[in-house]
Amino acid sequence: MAIPAVLAIVPIGVLFILSGLIVNLMQVVSFILLRPISKKLYRKINKVVAELLWLELIWLIDWWAGIKVELYVDSDTFQLMGKEHALVICNHRSDIDWLVGWLVAQRSGCLGSALAIMKKEVMFLPVIGWSMWFSEYFFLERRWTKDEITLKSGFQQLEDFPIPFWLALFVEGTRFTQAKLMVAQEFAASRGLPIPRNVLLPRTKGFVSSVSQMRSFVPAIYDCTVAVPKNQPPPTLLRIFRGQSSVVKLQIRRHPMQELPETADGIGQWCKDVFVTKDALLEKYFAKGAFSDQQLQNIGRPMKSLIVVLLWSCLLGYGIFKFVPWSALLSSWKGIAFSATFFVLIVIVMQILIHSSESERSTPLNITPQDQTKERLVQK
Repeated sequence: MAIPAVLAIVPIGVLFILSGLIVNLMQVVSFILLRPISKKLYRKINKVVAELLWLELIWLIDWWAGIKVELYVDSDTFQLMGKEHALVICNHRSDIDWLVGWLVAQRSGCLGSALAIMKKEVMFLPVIGWSMWFSEYFFLERRWTKDEITLKSGFQQLEDFPIPFWLALFVEGTRFTQAKLMVAQEFAASRGLPIPRNVLLPRTKGFVSSVSQMRSFVPAIYDCTVAVPKNQPPPTLLRIFRGQSSVVKLQIRRHPMQELPETADGIGQWCKDVFVTKDALLEKYFAKGAFSDQQLQNIGRPMKSLIVVLLWSCLLGYGIFKFVPWSALLSSWKGIAFSATFFVLIVIVMQILIHSSESERSTPLNITPQDQTKERLVQK
């Protein structure tokens, strides 16, 4: 890791980990004391509490790295965003697609109720994974016999969700890489399917289950397409920590849930057709530079995330300033060794979070013409 990245990761890591542990503690207390009494009240409070942590990541994008997200969506849909439940599907193009989704959710007022279907390992990530568990994210084990039960149970829990939520589903099942694209192309060719050039083949089991279980109380699907200009490196968490800016383009199309077919086969084919359309859109963009025919919306850069980070910095800074003299932490070798160990642990935890977001470490694409049953339903 480059020295500038280390110099950024240590102070940001201290802020994120300490504030995150406080948020996790608040979530534990509300989960134990409030949820048994009123699940509705718990969810509303947890939305606010979770945002106290997640806004720090929005600050990283908006204010630290200056990532520019260009949102293309028609005005009617833009006005509805954050005011209705929605199932969100998207191609998984970069390491920070989920952060881009969080940023758009924050602009729409539903960051704390932005949910996702993810692989189970994410639940164990320090601070961030724990906060997702308390926020009722779905965590899958890559075994459909168990995952089907998990999904059905989760969908039933969402029926009485008291505030508008977005449930994100990356139906490709893993993040895009050229190696995975080659596997997908070979599979498509062997099956006589349209050969993708810019997306992977969608895994439709989870999508079919989502639509079948939620169509009665979720009015819309937000069909998202993410693109990163070819003339710049794809954004990563490490680049963000280094303060390196980039541009991410996002198109959203709203599809009313009632317009989808009723049968499982029909729903699955609808999803496949959507990804063929995404592939054509991306192919046109990379060839001609024209990304979308939708209206470019001004999503601005709100001060809220900056204020939250400043408040956390003041609170934790004051606490550390008072604690160090009181504990005489730096007056003995044991105290110095403890402090050094603490900073090493911070770096290790931040490395784990960075590595978990990297495309090269994402779920392998293991589909072959001989064994289609190896399709996995894991989001990240």
